[in-house]
Amino acid sequence: MSVQLFRLKNVPDDEAEEIRSLLEKNYIDYFETPAGSWGISMPAIWLNDEDQLEKAMQLIDSYQSERLARYRSEPADRKNILSELFNNPVQFVAYIAFAAVILYFSIKPFLNFGQ
Repeated sequence: MSVQLFRLKNVPDDEAEEIRSLLEKNYIDYFETPAGSWGISMPAIWLNDEDQLEKAMQLIDSYQSERLARYRSEPADRKNILSELFNNPVQFVAYIAFAAVILYFSIKPFLNFGQ
């Protein structure tokens, strides 16, 4: 009987591909279910043989620990508001001005409501 091994929802494509290749290298028979046309189905990797579940789980657990260690050792390139301001100051100011104009026109009728 088939058993679900790994959910692919919100999993990066490179991680999903590495898990597929890991299963193929270890001769674990699997199949995938897609997310469907509208993305409402559960994309997952399923095993055809339930007896291979424990081995596959061990392989995936060790892979994910290695992946976590690899990503933690890499320098982080995190974006925040200040980095966007320094990278694209003109675009940042334009977005803030656009938001201020929209906010002004949204609340202007309420400011003149009693007059």
